[in-house]
Amino acid sequence: MLTIMAFLARRPDLTPEAFIDHYENHHVPLICRLVGAPPVYRRSYLRRDEPLLPGAAIGFDVVTEQKFADREALEAWLAAVSQPEVAAQVRADEARFLDPRHYFAYVVEEHVTTSA
Repeated sequence: MLTIMAFLARRPDLTPEAFIDHYENHHVPLICRLVGAPPVYRRSYLRRDEPLLPGAAIGFDVVTEQKFADREALEAWLAAVSQPEVAAQVRADEARFLDPRHYFAYVVEEHVTTSA
């Protein structure tokens, strides 16, 4: 299984609540309508009111995970979202709620350890 992990920050003029609302109620439905949801499309929002490391500088507000069964599925989804007419809509919406200076995405391979 391959996963895209994205560490994203909200625009400075948005409250955390407005950021979450836009992501969940506008951006996710847009992505799903344009290219379909990956098998797993998870957003984990940072709880700034409960830091584990007080005073630590944190440069993101959400960790987004998009999981794919294999490289072929990942590449097909990326090709769909990269189509010019789709990419233009996605980028326009991202400008409404994301801070482009804090937008980091990586493909990772998952390894899981479970207890016996």
